[in-house]
Amino acid sequence: MIRVTDHIEIDEAELEESFVRAGGPGGQNVNKVATAVQLRFDARGSRSLPNDVAIRLMRIAGARLTTEGVVVITAQRFRTQERNRADARERLFEMIREAAVRPTPRVKTRPTLASKKRRVEAKKRRSTVKSLRQGRPEE
Repeated sequence: MIRVTDHIEIDEAELEESFVRAGGPGGQNVNKVATAVQLRFDARGSRSLPNDVAIRLMRIAGARLTTEGVVVITAQRFRTQERNRADARERLFEMIREAAVRPTPRVKTRPTLASKKRRVEAKKRRSTVKSLRQGRPEE
């Protein structure tokens, strides 16, 4: 079990990693060794995540989410599998930590009486300025 937050632990078996060839720095090494990591995590089917966290995670994932609800993270910043693997996991865990924070509900507020009066006064002043600009026909 991997501890992500105080309340969320993810089973190692829920993470599926595959290694592919990466572009970028590495010289001839890039053409020979599969160092890039594709980390797949089934957010929709995960037993480790509470339902509300899974829903927020899928919203945060955006384009990294498949139609089946699987989050796919590709890491190829580094030249070694180990560092790319750690990078992909950390990026996933960071997304889960972000999803674990409940958004605070918006509290509706009403404009004060003074602000309403200021708004109406400003509209009247503007109206007056515009009416003075109107060219009156000569009689």
